[in-house]
Amino acid sequence: MGVGATGIRVSTTYRPDMGLDETSSSAAGRWLPVSNPFGVHALVWTGGWSPEEAEHAISSTAAAGYDLIEIPALDPSRIDIADTRDRLAAHGLRTSLTLGLTFANDINSEDLELVAAGRSTLMSALDITRGVGGEYLGGVIFGAMDKYPGPTSAAARANSVAVIKELAQEAAGDGITIGLEFVNRYESNLLNTVQETLDYMDLVGEDNVVVHADAYHMNIEEDGFREPLMRCGDRLGYVHIGESNRGYLGAGTIDFEEVFGALVDMDYRGVITFESFSSAVVDPNMSNTLAIWRNLWSDGMDLATHALDYMNTEMDRARDTIGTR
Repeated sequence: MGVGATGIRVSTTYRPDMGLDETSSSAAGRWLPVSNPFGVHALVWTGGWSPEEAEHAISSTAAAGYDLIEIPALDPSRIDIADTRDRLAAHGLRTSLTLGLTFANDINSEDLELVAAGRSTLMSALDITRGVGGEYLGGVIFGAMDKYPGPTSAAARANSVAVIKELAQEAAGDGITIGLEFVNRYESNLLNTVQETLDYMDLVGEDNVVVHADAYHMNIEEDGFREPLMRCGDRLGYVHIGESNRGYLGAGTIDFEEVFGALVDMDYRGVITFESFSSAVVDPNMSNTLAIWRNLWSDGMDLATHALDYMNTEMDRARDTIGTR
């Protein structure tokens, strides 16, 4: 389930425990294992989505060697569907769309007007995902991405579940996966952990709804990474890799060896997307919400290429040590 791998990356060695696809072959002694598609969040490149900004983000993503660009759709009206689709095709990139709702369109609410506004936003985002050829719509789509003054209620949760169920049913006809990105307690009062997300998914009851795990948020709310990720099983459908300080991978406190070890051991084949934020790239709808006050980096290309190399290195190390954890 989820957004799967379609590409291949070359490994110079072969072992039976590498999990090769049945169609894998050898060329000049090199085996080609199925690999996860790697993505990068568009805010590494730009805070807007005009045609010029879209071209910069999409072309830079391709130049950096990624398979996919994650496009933020907090304001779906900013995205020119035809222009974006054509630019993605021109550069040979896949795409996913993510967003977070606000208190003005919160489906995790007892106020039915707010719920209706949130439903409208999500359906618009689905239309855009479909239109640009995307395969995944996710993020904090189950409620507002903000600090609530108190816990949620049973009625608010039920409203959220009902909207996500409808969204998933609408998405299923186009083969689009819906992802639930559980976040830390300061950004949601509904889904903060893997288990809460799995329980919520049981209420939704749709096969195209998956767990969207973000290492940054797991580092705050979970006791560790391995056990919660393994608990997801095949319900894990999308992964965000981000450092504890939102900057360069390896410059913070997250145990990425544990993260990638779990992903390899559970044979996760879905998208792994790098996410980082700096005051150097500002999105008016997201930067303040995520408290991006500091300039952690200014060179998006250096950041992105470093991250891709870091993730490939960690994945290779995890494969090399399979069976030892």
